[in-house]
Amino acid sequence: MRKERGRRPKKKVCSFCVDKIERVDFKEVPRLRRFISERGKMLPRRVSGNCAKHQRQLTVAIKQARIMALLPFTVE
Repeated sequence: MRKERGRRPKKKVCSFCVDKIERVDFKEVPRLRRFISERGKMLPRRVSGNCAKHQRQLTVAIKQARIMALLPFTVE
């Protein structure tokens, strides 16, 4: 099993930048749910493909949504 040389995986693009969203809002639960694993953990930037600016806003929004009981902290 040799690794192919010169073959790079496709660069992921930030979905917030594509949609031209300035601020990530904690009330947009369906959008936030896309960035949470089935175990209830936040997806890292390398998996989600977000830019650094929006990933920081996303983590704050997910935490706020959890405190407001819009998102679960864990899965049963």
